[in-house]
Amino acid sequence: MTWPEAVYIHVPFCFRRCGYCDFTLVADRDQLIPRWFDCLGRELQVHREQAGMRLPVSTVFFGGGTPTHLDAGQLHRLLELIRSHFEWSDDAEISMEANPEALDEERLEALQRGGVNRISLGVQSFDDTVLKVLERAHTADVAEDAVRRVAARFPAVSLDLIFGVPEQSNVSWEQTLRRAVSLPVQHVSAYGLTWEQGTSFYRREQQGRMMRATEELEREMFLRGIDVLQQAGFEHYEVSNYARRGFRCRHNLVYWHAKEYLAFGPGAARYVGGIRSTNCRSVLRWLNSWESDQACLEETETLGHADRVSEALMLALRLREGFLVRDFEDRFSIQLQQFAGGTVRRLRDQGLLELVEGTLRLTPDGLLLADTVAAEMLNPEAGH
Repeated sequence: MTWPEAVYIHVPFCFRRCGYCDFTLVADRDQLIPRWFDCLGRELQVHREQAGMRLPVSTVFFGGGTPTHLDAGQLHRLLELIRSHFEWSDDAEISMEANPEALDEERLEALQRGGVNRISLGVQSFDDTVLKVLERAHTADVAEDAVRRVAARFPAVSLDLIFGVPEQSNVSWEQTLRRAVSLPVQHVSAYGLTWEQGTSFYRREQQGRMMRATEELEREMFLRGIDVLQQAGFEHYEVSNYARRGFRCRHNLVYWHAKEYLAFGPGAARYVGGIRSTNCRSVLRWLNSWESDQACLEETETLGHADRVSEALMLALRLREGFLVRDFEDRFSIQLQQFAGGTVRRLRDQGLLELVEGTLRLTPDGLLLADTVAAEMLNPEAGH
């Protein structure tokens, strides 16, 4: 078996849960950290026994939660644990998500010594009013200070930003963008606020206590993000992601190219051997299962050939350059015309897709409706 070379590690701890967050995490439950370390070690050991070796990997991504909620000693232990199960070279991409307020010099030193070379900072905004709405624990000045301290130690710094926040104006969003590009960062992810069922924001919106931004305002903010970031030298390489040359997120490109990947920790989703599986999202259930040496899976799905092709189509079209049709056909041993010709033709007629020198990609109008195009591609109509 050929094992994936990308690994995701889920660290489910946070100081508190923000109102818009629906990720797998526990807030203010640090007493669970020792149990999580023990269970993560068990899950990794089972995988290593299956693989029969310490696998080489090219990307490792530590997400959460907030991985840097762990203290410096715990971060050192985590990195040592992962290195004991996986082998990564000097040019591997090792990413760690972090929040600005949780980055003291001891933590930064532990991350740097442990081999992390890319920090993804959850800044979200450089407007203190917006940060309060989002229930973030840092201020704009704290975020800027964190960016500068991280950039002094690590070769790649990425910022997460959110637009479409209640009470956020176009002026506020542009000021956040301009402050972001003035800082020593190499990558920016700009996401529209999502209202996930089960979150505090969703409940408040349903009760009339919060109001969503209008579609027109979100559209204006999305387009302004493209303009400001591209003018500052960032390449718009995926619907929500921008990078300076040579700094695309290699781990996320694994997802967008529909390649396989490993994942460990509560709520972590993996794709291995054509099988997609997701660990149970309840941190306590995951802990209890692994303490009994039982894997805790919530979902398992074996993807058939048609499912793999349609999913790869949907993901590839999130990339701004799209994909070479001939290469795609060779990879999956299909004819795009026969598999999805009807859907492709209809989306081209609607001005959402274009075929340029053998490359299929979103048009500027299609970019604004990327989720609609994705939904169409998951259930495509064959050609005639």
